[in-house]
Amino acid sequence: MATPTSILLYADSAHNSDQLYFGRISVPDPFISFAIAGKKYAIVNALEFARVKRDSAFDVVLPLETYAQKAMERFGKFGRLSPAETIAVIAAEFGQKSFLIPEDFPAGLYARLSILHGIKLEPTAGPIFPEREIKSPSEAAKIKEGNRCAAIGIAAAEKVLKESKISSGKLMWQRKPLTSERLKTAIEIACLEAGSLSIDTIAAGGDQACDPHHRGTGQLRANQLIIVDVFPRVQATGYHGDMTRTFLKGRASDFQKKLVATVREAQLAALKLTKAGTSGKVVHNAVNDTFARHGFKTERTEKGSVGFFHGTGHGLGLAVHEAPRVNATDYILKAGSVVTVEPGLYYPGQGACRIEDVVQVTDAKPKMLSSFHYNWEIK
Repeated sequence: MATPTSILLYADSAHNSDQLYFGRISVPDPFISFAIAGKKYAIVNALEFARVKRDSAFDVVLPLETYAQKAMERFGKFGRLSPAETIAVIAAEFGQKSFLIPEDFPAGLYARLSILHGIKLEPTAGPIFPEREIKSPSEAAKIKEGNRCAAIGIAAAEKVLKESKISSGKLMWQRKPLTSERLKTAIEIACLEAGSLSIDTIAAGGDQACDPHHRGTGQLRANQLIIVDVFPRVQATGYHGDMTRTFLKGRASDFQKKLVATVREAQLAALKLTKAGTSGKVVHNAVNDTFARHGFKTERTEKGSVGFFHGTGHGLGLAVHEAPRVNATDYILKAGSVVTVEPGLYYPGQGACRIEDVVQVTDAKPKMLSSFHYNWEIK
C-alpha cells in the first residue's frame, strides 16, 4: 500500500510544536486536526470553536460535539469511547483509510485506531513537517524577539551579580545568601516582564555547572564560574530564544581565564564555518580542534564526562530543540535554518564555561539573531 499523504495529529498546541505550527493557535487541551488534499481541518469543542475559527490557520473548523455524537451512535456498544471513535467517524466521512502521523502520536490512540477501526497509521521517519527547518523572515524575527527576552534575562542575572557582595567566599545579595534559585527567579521575572516565559532556566555554579543541564541549586560562591542559560518562549508567538553566558564574581584564576577565552575562540571558529552547504560535522570538528589545540581534553570517566561532550548546536523555533543538529552527524546545513552555536568545556573541581548564540544560516556568513556582550568577570 502506498504511503498515506493525509496527515493526522492529536495533541494540544500549547505544548506540542507540530500542532502549533500546523494551526498557528495555542489550545491547551488535545484536539484532532488533519490535512487532506492540502486543506487543513480542526475538530474542536464549543469552548474553543469561535476562537479557533477566527484566529487559526485552519481552512475548516468543525464542531467536536457533532462528531462525538455520531461516534456515540455508531460505537456506543463498545462502552467508554475515546478520541479514536471520533477519528474513525471523521475518517469514514472523508473517505480516509490511512494517515501519516508524527513519531510522538499517542500509543494508545494508535492501537485503538489500528486494531478496532482498521485505519492504517504510518509514523513519519523524522519530522512530520520537515519544512519547519527553514525559517521565514517572519519566523526569524520572532526568534530574534525570543533572544531579546533571553538577553533581558541574562542582563538581570548580571545585574544581581554586580550588586552582590562577597562574604567569606559566598555571594550575598540584598543582605541574604545569593542562591541559584534566587538568581533564576530574577531572570524569570525579567523574562516575564519582557513578554516571555522562561522555564527550566539554568543558573549553575562550580561543579553543578559541569553538568550542562543542571539547573543549579543552593549557595553561589565567589571566584567560581556560573553558567546562565536562558531559553524563554515568547507568549504571543510561541517561538523561543536561547542564549548562554558564563559569569564569575570575584577574581578568575589563570585556568578560568584560559577556559573562557578558548570557548569563545571555539565559538568564533564555529560561526565562521556556519553557512549553507557546509556539514554540521565540519562546524563541530572546528570546535573540537580548537579545544585540542589549547590542550583541553575530552574524556569519559567513572563519574561522567569531562571536556566537550555535547553537540555544538541545535535548531531553534517553536521548540527549544528541533532540526537540524550541529554535531558529529554529517548533515548539510540549509539556508534559512536557525541554529544555536554553543561550545562548552566542563571540568569538575576547576570550572565550566558555555557561550551560546543563535544564528540564521545563509549562503555567506550567518545572520546573528542574538545579541549580548561577552564580558564575564565581575569584580
